[in-house]
Amino acid sequence: MSGSDCEPTTGQRSTAVSAESARPTRVLIVEDEESFLEALRIGLGREGFAVDVARDGRDALARFAAVEPDIILLDIMLPRLSGIDVCREIRTTSDVPIIMVTAKGEEIDAVLGLEIGADDYVTKPYRFRELVARMRALLRRSASDSEPKTAGPVVGGLAAPVVVGAVRIDPARHEVAVDGQQVDLPLKEFQLLEALMSRAGRVVVRDQLIDEVWGHDYVGDTKTLDVHIKRLRSKIEADPSTPERIVTIRGLGYKFAD
Repeated sequence: MSGSDCEPTTGQRSTAVSAESARPTRVLIVEDEESFLEALRIGLGREGFAVDVARDGRDALARFAAVEPDIILLDIMLPRLSGIDVCREIRTTSDVPIIMVTAKGEEIDAVLGLEIGADDYVTKPYRFRELVARMRALLRRSASDSEPKTAGPVVGGLAAPVVVGAVRIDPARHEVAVDGQQVDLPLKEFQLLEALMSRAGRVVVRDQLIDEVWGHDYVGDTKTLDVHIKRLRSKIEADPSTPERIVTIRGLGYKFAD
């Protein structure tokens, strides 16, 4: 990321405001490369973000608990504790948006990050403005996720449960059961299942799923969708390697079989 990439466009200095209050949006940067760290600190500060910094994995967990950031930029290769382990630990208590940062050739690590709960990833070197666009899209999506949603029949002002075969989803209670057994799903996987089950028997194209779950302004890698579908299948399919519930429609998207 070059120094020029960190400069906001003239006349376009913006203020990042969190969805929950009027305070500046707080970003925790977890990065041990000083060149990237200083560029991010300056650039994001000029974009109106309140910036906190951690230089290793254990410090990241301590800073996360102390400052309660609105979004995290998390490098994968860190001293003392890897970004993967940091992400896994944070996901046990929080749905804060996390963007994994990886070097070229470490894409497999980024995919692993998505599998354990990261929302997106970028590869170094990256364009600063693209990074900010992804951050703002995730923050908007995170804010909208906290608002009540309905998908399908509504009973008493709340989304009614949907049952397809042995799978039951209750959007109002954020509950999923397969063959009568409760299944815990992270937010993104729950939203994907809700989008598919509310249209059971119909193909839902990839772009529509991405728009509904990540937002219409999402600019990340579409592999994120495939990773989340894979994770979802591992939890609701009898044999995830030969899925019978969430079926791939090649060239189009996915369908929840009815």
